[in-house]
Amino acid sequence: MGRVGGVIVVLWLVIGLLAAYQRGYFERSEVNCAELGTVLVTIVVGPLNYLGVNPRIECEVPRPSP
Repeated sequence: MGRVGGVIVVLWLVIGLLAAYQRGYFERSEVNCAELGTVLVTIVVGPLNYLGVNPRIECEVPRPSP
């Protein structure tokens, strides 16, 4: 049962990578916190992307004080 579960997890993540690729997330040269988070969540959500789930992450990195 463990081997089947591992195969399912790998397939799930591969489908998530495919969805992120189709949305063009790997074509951007500038990466920030929000874009990286969105890509990672898209990969983890996997096949649910094709059922209408479109995860977005928003975050702000604090700027150093002058």
